[in-house]
Amino acid sequence: MGLPLEHNPTRLGEVVETSTTSFVAQCYRLYEAPPLGALIRTGGPYPAYGVVHHVSTQGTDPSRRPVARGAEEATEEDVYRSNPQLSLLLRTDFQAVMVGHSAEGDLRYHLPPLPPPIYAFVHACGSEEVRRFTSRLDFLHPLATSGIAALEEVVAACLRQAAAAQGDPEGFLAAAGRELVSLLPGEFRRVEAILRRASP
Repeated sequence: MGLPLEHNPTRLGEVVETSTTSFVAQCYRLYEAPPLGALIRTGGPYPAYGVVHHVSTQGTDPSRRPVARGAEEATEEDVYRSNPQLSLLLRTDFQAVMVGHSAEGDLRYHLPPLPPPIYAFVHACGSEEVRRFTSRLDFLHPLATSGIAALEEVVAACLRQAAAAQGDPEGFLAAAGRELVSLLPGEFRRVEAILRRASP
């Protein structure tokens, strides 16, 4: 049995849309999504690892667009203070592409047999979990070949965070570059751009 939210700082939200290759999660708190490129993990029978590639904040009712409320306020914070109902009328979602899963205590670098269920808890991965998962570069294959929007930015952000968790960040990025060259044949300039962005 997991800890309740107030005692579990890694818990970010819950899966609200799921498929074979990706999932969408809703944050418990407005604007508290993990950063672009972050490694996250779901619950469920086959806990999935994903890389965040899209974050959005919108109205809970998609047919009603939020309207400006700050004409009489001095700061953005004042807008939320004067309109406490906004936390119920708005939602922050984040989308992740699946790059592996765990089964029987082992890390697997391929898609899980089944996607995470709706309402599965989603957790931020700590630096040790990031180091362990990304120590094998197999996770780059489903990410680099996913066809997601802003692919270069997402891969670079992911590598930047993964490198920071490794004992030898420069060596890690060099190895990741070689892996990307094999995954994106004939796209050396693209790989070069990713590595430039990935450097701290």
